Parts: sequence; structure tokens; C-alpha cells
Amino acid sequence: MDKKRWKMTISGKVQGVYYRASTEEEARRLGLCGYARNLPDGRVEVIAEGSPEELRQLHQWCLEGPPAAKVTDIEVEEQRANGEFHNFGVRY
Repeated sequence: MDKKRWKMTISGKVQGVYYRASTEEEARRLGLCGYARNLPDGRVEVIAEGSPEELRQLHQWCLEGPPAAKVTDIEVEEQRANGEFHNFGVRY
């Protein structure tokens, strides 16, 4: 299985609504590695590595996020997977 790496930048009401922690739970459920972190401009950055199908499923989840979130846009950039992550976590 070829692993892929996606960098997703999520815009909208995504900080202070449990978005990072919820993303961590979903990514771990899917078996992905990487992290979610808040950006200074109010967006959330998600770096995830895994199979293309797992990444598509996380992307679909990120379109909604947790109940209090209001996602307005997601930018996706495919990058080369390098296996640097061993699990998925939240970065502060």
C-alpha cells in the first residue's frame, strides 16, 4: 500500500470548538499518523499520512468537524509521505 501525505488547512469557526481534539480522535480511528494544530490566523492545519482512502475519509470528516465548528473552506496539498509520525496528535 502506498502511503500519501496530505496537508489540509481548514478555515471557518474551527478554533475553540474542540476541532483539533476531535480530528485527533477521527484520524486515530482511521489509522492515520500526523497532527492537528491551530494557526495564528484562526485556521487549523492538519498533516496526515496514510492510505488515499483513509485520507479521503478524514477530509470528508473535516468538512463538518465537531458539532460547534463551522467549516467554510479546506485547502488540500498532497505531499510526499516520509513516515516521520508514529501516531496522530495535537500540537500546541
